Amino acid sequence: MVVGDFPIETDTIVIGAGPGGYVAAIRAAQLGQKVTIVEKEFIGGVCLNVGCIPSKALISAAHRFENAKDSEVMGISTENVTVNFDKVQEWKSGVVKKLTGGVESLLKGNKIEIVRGEAYFVDANTLRVMDEKSAQTYTFKHAILATGSRPIELPTFKYSDRVLNSTGALNLKEIPEKLVIIGGGVIGMELGTAYANFGTKVTILEGAPDIINGAFEKQMTSLVVRKLKKKGVEIVTKAMAKGVEEKEDGVVVSYEVNGEAKQAEADYVLVTVGRRPNTDELGLEQLNIKMSERGIIEIDKQCRTSVPNIYAIGDIVPGPQLAHKASYEGKIAAEAISGKPAEIDYLGIPVIVFSDPELATVGYSEAQAKEEGIDYVAAKFPYAANGRALALEAGEGFVKLITRKEDGLLIGGQIVGTSASDIISEIGLAIEAGMTAEDIAMTIHAHPTLGEITMEAAEVALGSPIHVLK
Repeated sequence: MVVGDFPIETDTIVIGAGPGGYVAAIRAAQLGQKVTIVEKEFIGGVCLNVGCIPSKALISAAHRFENAKDSEVMGISTENVTVNFDKVQEWKSGVVKKLTGGVESLLKGNKIEIVRGEAYFVDANTLRVMDEKSAQTYTFKHAILATGSRPIELPTFKYSDRVLNSTGALNLKEIPEKLVIIGGGVIGMELGTAYANFGTKVTILEGAPDIINGAFEKQMTSLVVRKLKKKGVEIVTKAMAKGVEEKEDGVVVSYEVNGEAKQAEADYVLVTVGRRPNTDELGLEQLNIKMSERGIIEIDKQCRTSVPNIYAIGDIVPGPQLAHKASYEGKIAAEAISGKPAEIDYLGIPVIVFSDPELATVGYSEAQAKEEGIDYVAAKFPYAANGRALALEAGEGFVKLITRKEDGLLIGGQIVGTSASDIISEIGLAIEAGMTAEDIAMTIHAHPTLGEITMEAAEVALGSPIHVLK
């Protein structure tokens, strides 16, 4: 490779090959652009390699183990159920490898040039991609920044063999006997639940008054807390983590609750207190792109930054740090570059936690509807009145629909319960399509399925429920 002497020209260059970047690259290529994608680490980004996919694989394996141990209520009993954690990790890695390999094939199949290395902007139409051995200059008409985020490291909890971030927690060689988790947000709850299902004694320290940072209503998170306590998980809210003492075979975590100093011993401590946008090593200061002090980039409704030919998506722009949000924004940016009138609309983007039971929300919550001054109806139907849920021994939870009072328009939905992550899609589609409670109630849902709970909640909204008393 010639060092910078002969710049390579491309129409659109995408920085980052995670779920935002690779989707943006594919859509741009489909729309006729010559596309180059730059990735410094691995295709698929954090989500496919050390985030969404491996964590859900671990959660799935843990559920299998828990169910194998504890199905006596159904008349099924087993003895000596064991976990070969090496095999669990091997299986998890196989899932990741299959998906990342598939993404690379899709990029190549769409004639997208894949470049390995770190990108650094020279100006608004030029950047250099560097690896350990060489550097190459690229010129472009448009760029899409999709560089994602990284775990926040606390000054008093420097990462090590015993002080872990989410990547370290996903790649442990053994199931810990004891695990302390600092941060009761989405990542902390998901990994805490997984290891608790494997038999780990988990302690969660959360600085806020409630888990999951208030993103879900108390009546939803309380079911998760109750289930975690049944698994032996200790949840300490309003707890301030102070420091950690590392020992050869474990850690001692110091924390404070209501002014009282306390300690917790464990094999490992997992720190999940949020993620920092990867915008600090790209040379963006050369472009004078507008961003916040935290490094979050300002964008318009087409994901365009303050520099007109530079776009940004995913964890580095405002809003929740979600893989599906990044993919959605990637399509918008690619279409905007191609001259299409695409614009972002976040109302239909769901937020999901793979806890036990699962949590999901899309559109307006009751609190948000109140804030906006919307005259609404909140209609709730319980899992306990659904035949399929009872047959699955999954009667905890409910579906709640938020509809506009004047015309029954569906504007939001919340679910806590088994398969909430799947059921929420119907509600998201209904919001996106401008459907009403009557539209959902009159849609024939197969019986017996969990999907019927959404139909039943719509009937509650209409004031004519069948399977609960009015």
